[in-house]
Amino acid sequence: MKKNYSKIALIVALIIMIGLIGYLVYGYAKKLNNNTQNPVVTMEIKDYGTVKMELYPQMAPNTVTNFIKLAENGYYDGLTFHRIIEGFMMQGGQGPTTSKTIKGEFLANGIDNSISHTRGTISMARADAYDSGSTQFFIMHQDDTRLDNYYAAFGHVTKGIEVVDKICKKANPIDDNGTIKNEEQPIIEYIKVI
Repeated sequence: MKKNYSKIALIVALIIMIGLIGYLVYGYAKKLNNNTQNPVVTMEIKDYGTVKMELYPQMAPNTVTNFIKLAENGYYDGLTFHRIIEGFMMQGGQGPTTSKTIKGEFLANGIDNSISHTRGTISMARADAYDSGSTQFFIMHQDDTRLDNYYAAFGHVTKGIEVVDKICKKANPIDDNGTIKNEEQPIIEYIKVI
């Protein structure tokens, strides 16, 4: 009889120990998950609506850090989308140059970035020089994978792609570069990290 109690006590102790280990592992995994969650930003575009975007710092850490810093400092508030080409992209964020240029995080510049320029992708605009990106970004209206490996894609629209559709459809560019008249440029009311 005494041996049976010992076996039962041992089994109960093992069950408690397994449960405790499981609880600790679950808690650690949950904490790890929360710490590696991708940043999400909300952009409000006057007269058009809200666009939510998830950013991917694991692919383009400098670009994401730069974008978030500018957004948190209110840099984008009141700026516009000045280049819009339906079926391609809409570009904004041109303002006073208060941000230094950052390294272009794409394969042609020696950095592995597997984000493809598909519909809803957010990417850093730049001049001809690979490390000339600063404040301007663009959102892909439709897929154009020719940009892959040459531009620093750093996020994706998760909600509000219909806002992008509306803006691109209404755009009336005055040249082949997609330039929009000042008075017709959609205004970014704010971009906030949520």
